[in-house]
Amino acid sequence: MSHLLARPALRIGAVAYDPKVVTIWEGFTPYFAKHSAAIDYVLYSNYDAQVEATLSGEVDVAWNSPLAWVKSQIASKQECRAIAMRDSDRDLTAKIIVRASSPVSSFADLKGKTVAVGASDSPQATLIPLNLIAEAGLDPLRDCRVLYHNVMVGKHGDHVGGERDAARALASGNADAACVLDANYSVFINEGTLDPGTTRVLATTPPFDHCNFTVRSSLPSERWQRFVDVLLGMSFQDPEVRAFMEMEGLKKWLPARTTGYAQLEQAVERFNFYGGVASSANV
Repeated sequence: MSHLLARPALRIGAVAYDPKVVTIWEGFTPYFAKHSAAIDYVLYSNYDAQVEATLSGEVDVAWNSPLAWVKSQIASKQECRAIAMRDSDRDLTAKIIVRASSPVSSFADLKGKTVAVGASDSPQATLIPLNLIAEAGLDPLRDCRVLYHNVMVGKHGDHVGGERDAARALASGNADAACVLDANYSVFINEGTLDPGTTRVLATTPPFDHCNFTVRSSLPSERWQRFVDVLLGMSFQDPEVRAFMEMEGLKKWLPARTTGYAQLEQAVERFNFYGGVASSANV
């Protein structure tokens, strides 16, 4: 009888942008069960489907990209709440890079030039850096040629494939500038996608935040609070979960904040990406 009356497992939604997502959640699931926070996970092929599932109640908690968070706020009319994020989700920057020999030295010099970006729905390699160009007074969609690399659209650039292709376009001379995440810029140099010394940074965006766990505001906190408590208590030094935390790219889980999404919200509104307003900067 106690089994029949037990609270159902908290349903976590995640997007399968890479096979490792299965490994991560298969590893986390028994850990949460061991700490009295039973979970199950549901994988989606794209973030749009996951947002719909969150708002319909198909899942309780969504492991959202920053763009999925913004869309959730638009679709729910600000009725979603961010509850946790990784340490690595805070204070990221993107760079607009050019070839070292390029005469481009300012945003104005990009007029009439080709700017390589990642997938059309990539926050870090498309929307946020294009918004930075627009903030400088140049309309990138009108005054430049934006060269999209639409690899796995729907996964919001999590796979990095389109971003790497943007770097390659710059290296090959097919673009005059490229937009990449700061950390990925180093990766592309180290792996040989960009030869050392052949590129330089034209501009760097202000810091922004990345993923978060999202719930509907109407979901009672007692339904998800234990999950957050166990999540925040997870230790990188614990061999039971360290490998999975490494795969997920973090050393510590943190409470969520939403002030770091202002640039993306501005980009979504500026480029009418979802046709709505989603300001959580004051939350």
